[in-house]
Amino acid sequence: MYNQLKTILLFGVLSALLIAVGGALAPQALGVFVVLALAMNLGAYFFSDRLVLSMYRAREVGPREAPELHALVRDLAARAELPMPRLYVVPGAQANAFATGRSPAHGVIAVTEGLLASLDARAIRGVLAHELAHIKNRDILLSTVAAILASVIGTIGQALSFGMMFGRDDDDRHPAAGLALAIVAPIAATLVQFAISRAREFRADEIGARISGDPEGLARALESLERGARRAPVAVPAGTASMFIVNPFGALDTMARWFSTHPPMPERIARLRAMAPARGARVAYA
Repeated sequence: MYNQLKTILLFGVLSALLIAVGGALAPQALGVFVVLALAMNLGAYFFSDRLVLSMYRAREVGPREAPELHALVRDLAARAELPMPRLYVVPGAQANAFATGRSPAHGVIAVTEGLLASLDARAIRGVLAHELAHIKNRDILLSTVAAILASVIGTIGQALSFGMMFGRDDDDRHPAAGLALAIVAPIAATLVQFAISRAREFRADEIGARISGDPEGLARALESLERGARRAPVAVPAGTASMFIVNPFGALDTMARWFSTHPPMPERIARLRAMAPARGARVAYA
């Protein structure tokens, strides 16, 4: 229920930003942007998962094509008392994963080719449990909608900034106010993502470790994924980076870490290892 309320609030905040940016870009067409915001809300709710999967050229895989992957997810989903999600594979060498969908009944887990090729079964199990935790926590719609709307608002903000620099002024638009809004709106949209992303990653790590019963397995997976992202960072649409289990941009400088959508990896790993009181201990799912 809490994540559902946050999702509604997110719709409202980002819609208001879209209307504000659109009004600054074309004050005479403010009504058009109101209608556009409503249409985007409906589209984001029903189709945001398809947009993200299409953006990453993800391909659905069935049990015949990926029997081991399906077996792992089926076992973990049963432990978590969740419906079996659809499984997708994303092309690319970087090892990473994300979950999407508007509800557990419409859940999707997407893993990269690099993850399947570079991680062992124990680490893959930990990653899958983490993504199932996002589905169980019902924060997959929240993160997907945030990613899509923040990306759209950022694009509109850039267009507005470009228009203010090279377009003509008129009586209906104040250049200074419009330029300020063009700068502030994408930042505000991104800050909304920061607020929801860090806490949800800690929670998904904890619940995922309990689903798998193996905090150390997930901790080792995160270490491997972090090393891989540092060696081979991937340029993805900035708005969608928060959906992945690790930041696909790889190493970040000090300033960038302040604004990262992911919590510090050493802290995530330390929390997981604190859940296992002894080497090889299993944690019961509750």
